[in-house]
Amino acid sequence: MDITNALPVECISHIISLTTPGDACRLAVVSPVFKSAADSDLVWERFLPSDYKLIISNSVSSSSLISSLSKKDLYFHLCHHPILINNGTMSSAVEKQTGKKCYMVGARDPCIEWGSTPNCWKWTSTPESR
Repeated sequence: MDITNALPVECISHIISLTTPGDACRLAVVSPVFKSAADSDLVWERFLPSDYKLIISNSVSSSSLISSLSKKDLYFHLCHHPILINNGTMSSAVEKQTGKKCYMVGARDPCIEWGSTPNCWKWTSTPESR
């Protein structure tokens, strides 16, 4: 019995959404029905962080990402292109394998004890560090 004939695409999509992003990509090459199911927004919405809309709306750049990309394309965009948040002092990305949120805090963002005292702390720019 062929599973693609026995189950509706929505059911296959739901099953795939319970796996991982890597599994979904691998399952997309099994058959045209699996590709349709694995590429669906239902699947990739589950892989995105639950608060991805809030994160994007707080970004420094345009929040047109939500409406202009499919959920799969948005997922991979957030994996490869971190967005600036918190007035540009932090960046947010999605970890490709797991879909977990990754934050990077800029060096000047944390409150450092005696950070404004020149005797204790001095910011220097080192061009070779880039």
